[in-house]
Amino acid sequence: MNAPLTVEQLLPELDHTHLDWLEEEAIFILRETVAAFERPALLFSGGKDSCVVLRLAEKAFKSKSGEGQYKGRLPFPLLHVDTGHNFPEVIEFRDRRVAEMGERLVVGHLEDSIQRGTIRLSHPLESRNNHQTVALLEAIEEHRFDVLMGGARRDEEKARAKERIFSHRDSFGQWQPKEQRPELWTLFNTRIKPGEHMRAFPISNWTELDVWLYIARENIPLPSLYFAHNRKVIRRKGLLVPLTEVTPLEAGESVETAEVRFRTVGDMTCTCPVESPALTATDIVAETLKVTISERGATRMDDRTSDASMERRKKEGYF
Repeated sequence: MNAPLTVEQLLPELDHTHLDWLEEEAIFILRETVAAFERPALLFSGGKDSCVVLRLAEKAFKSKSGEGQYKGRLPFPLLHVDTGHNFPEVIEFRDRRVAEMGERLVVGHLEDSIQRGTIRLSHPLESRNNHQTVALLEAIEEHRFDVLMGGARRDEEKARAKERIFSHRDSFGQWQPKEQRPELWTLFNTRIKPGEHMRAFPISNWTELDVWLYIARENIPLPSLYFAHNRKVIRRKGLLVPLTEVTPLEAGESVETAEVRFRTVGDMTCTCPVESPALTATDIVAETLKVTISERGATRMDDRTSDASMERRKKEGYF
């Protein structure tokens, strides 16, 4: 019998035509969103999914020059909630990418919410991930955004698998799973009352593999954290915790240097890398073909508190 093909041998045989369909659907959703609302914004953290949505937005609303560059400006600003505990490499990438594109960036700083007293931390090194909801809702209110376009995908997590492409949020910014609107035949009910807003997810139907195939095809720039690099880590509860000023060494632990990459990037206090030698998007495609756990399930400490932790946060207004 012939030996089975390896993942690396299968890569050239992958059919990428489904990416064209996914791209077309996402562009349609983006255009429908901007047509239906008065004050849209695109959530941009510098993470891989938001970078993909940003490229799709360029294709939806900009013209392309003969040199392959996208010309013009997007008809909406970019929005990011900065916890103050973001990876420095990601913040540097975010600012550089926005400057290169000449777009407007609105940043909701969690530190500002702490100063206002709307967020209170139990201790200085507490994870700020859950507190992003308050800063996000305050940014929505301040800038009167009526829809936010984001890069959430259904394959990431159970609660996100329940969510529609257009996700209604009430006047408190909350998501009610039992009151979601039907989306038959790609017909979307975008009506909202004063004080309410909508979240739109153009890549809901994509998978992590689709995202990396698209990044490789489109040559989309990403923060260096997504690719293999040496980093000091601590093995804790089955995860590799990066050694940082907000995730220090605890009693009985030791530090080691490992070759790692991040499958997702977020607050440093809850985002962990995985061991990997992958240096390119194509390398990561090969790795992703083998994984059986979603990136959030494999690398996010905040999603391990309970099976319903994400759904609880989304009901409160989380991304």
